[in-house]
Amino acid sequence: MKQLDLLVSNASAGLVAGLDEAGRGPLAGPVFAAAVILDPSNPIEGLNDSKKLTAKRREALAVLIKERALAWEIASASVAEIDDINILHAAMLAMQRACNGLSVKPEQALVDGNRIPTGLCCPAEAIIKGDASHAAIAAASILAKTARDAVCLELHRDYPEYGFDQHKGYGTAFHLQRLSQHGPCPEHRRSFAPVRASLVR
Repeated sequence: MKQLDLLVSNASAGLVAGLDEAGRGPLAGPVFAAAVILDPSNPIEGLNDSKKLTAKRREALAVLIKERALAWEIASASVAEIDDINILHAAMLAMQRACNGLSVKPEQALVDGNRIPTGLCCPAEAIIKGDASHAAIAAASILAKTARDAVCLELHRDYPEYGFDQHKGYGTAFHLQRLSQHGPCPEHRRSFAPVRASLVR
């Protein structure tokens, strides 16, 4: 697999953090975000958009990212925050928390998508499909995705009747059937239409 462009290897760019989120679409659980400053002297082969990687490969890369990055941070916004301020703003909040929580302050942030979170500790640029073209963003997407998947496994242990280990909270036919049968659990996002519908029984 071709290694993605590493903007951090450009000395003029300074310390560049990649930002990405995971979990905007699911019906349950927190939304996660990560920020990563890669070390150009300690590259990681195989970085790519987390959605293009197998779960096993994501887990292996997450370990390498945490070992080799100059700095990394994972943050989240809770279900209560999602329901209070909506999922878009909650995702932006999670990315702000991740970026501002880095142990090394970045000089620039590259954000996946077309929006820049408010309140970042540095200037930022939004890059559509950045997780497929910039290694730091890809690394952030991997950390955010693996962190959220781990929480979904915890949700499965707490609420096995919903099958969170299978669908990771997404609105699959199986999940919707279980939601209709059992009603929402405390970790379902009540601001999402399918969850609201399950409350009317």
